[in-house]
Amino acid sequence: MEFGFLTQGYLPADRRTDPDAEHRVLMDDLELCLAAEQAGFKYIWISEHHFLDEYSHISSNDVFLGALGALTTRAHVGSGIFNPLPRVHHPAAVAERVAMLDHLTEGRFEFGVGRGAGSHEVKGFHTDVTDVSETKDIFFETVPEFAKMWMLDEYPGFSGKYWDMPARRVLPKPYGPLHPPIWYAAGNTSSFEMCGRRGMGALGFSLDEIPKTEVAIKAYKDAVARCEDPIGAWVNDNLIVANGFNSIAEDRGTARRDFLNGGNHYQMSQVFRYHDTFPRPEGFPVWPEVLPELTEEALDGFLDLGAAIVGDPDDVIAQLRRWESTGADQFLMLRGVKSREETLRMLKLMGDHVIPKFDTDTEHRTTRQRRAAAGC
Repeated sequence: MEFGFLTQGYLPADRRTDPDAEHRVLMDDLELCLAAEQAGFKYIWISEHHFLDEYSHISSNDVFLGALGALTTRAHVGSGIFNPLPRVHHPAAVAERVAMLDHLTEGRFEFGVGRGAGSHEVKGFHTDVTDVSETKDIFFETVPEFAKMWMLDEYPGFSGKYWDMPARRVLPKPYGPLHPPIWYAAGNTSSFEMCGRRGMGALGFSLDEIPKTEVAIKAYKDAVARCEDPIGAWVNDNLIVANGFNSIAEDRGTARRDFLNGGNHYQMSQVFRYHDTFPRPEGFPVWPEVLPELTEEALDGFLDLGAAIVGDPDDVIAQLRRWESTGADQFLMLRGVKSREETLRMLKLMGDHVIPKFDTDTEHRTTRQRRAAAGC
């Protein structure tokens, strides 16, 4: 099992007493990504969100990823996600950015795609959409065109229901071989099945509990094994599980105390403030009401489900063994609500004590698959 790190510019209202708070969180995020590479995290993912005040202040993640690509040497950097819907970014411009990042990172770019967080984000661009599920048709009209833009000397053009363009040479071509891995931000079980059937890696940002993860992984792995019509030029057989609830310290008591005092209840409320396509748990408050602060009992419940990674390094190794047994290919740890100092501590302890227990392969799984698909 490989490891990734994701950050998204989380800036809750209570941290805005500093007039430079937004600048500080973005620069801290950049520093933390470099620390993640130093600690041995193989993948660094940067989100793209628009208009999501407090929850995520990274909108131009292509710019962030360009800076990150220049400052890293080993870690793969990924878009978690790029939004390829034509009213957000023209598909040809997305293809150009992906190929450029593939060059500047010399093959270390991971191309994750998705349709946006929920109605607040989606309707900011698609003002005529009444149901965000309508964007699914736009998405699947668009994404199959990327491989053609990269692999053909001249793209023959496209005329569809939602966008069109004339024949053009889309440049640059990827650094190669073939093109960067394609990933999709999947949600429900049917999305994971579709993801595998079309040969895309699955960004399982919603897979934060072991029971539902086991169902999703089976659906994905069964489908990807039968993939005959990949959306790209090769099959990216990879599934990521994600964890935003993590607190790791030298001793268990400190880790638990930091978790309970860190504002995770407020961040959870932000998730459902914007991700209104997620099923709302029974009794969950509606924004601007927020969850009460979490208790020791709530934390223990999260640990039972695998929904939190909290404790000292030995605790974390035991908790991650449960996730490893699900068959997940990559475990993604989010910065979440943690301070800069708490995140640096988490990253170092993961690198010193945890990651070497799980990932002893020096090559990235996507690099091996991409190379094998190209026959080199």
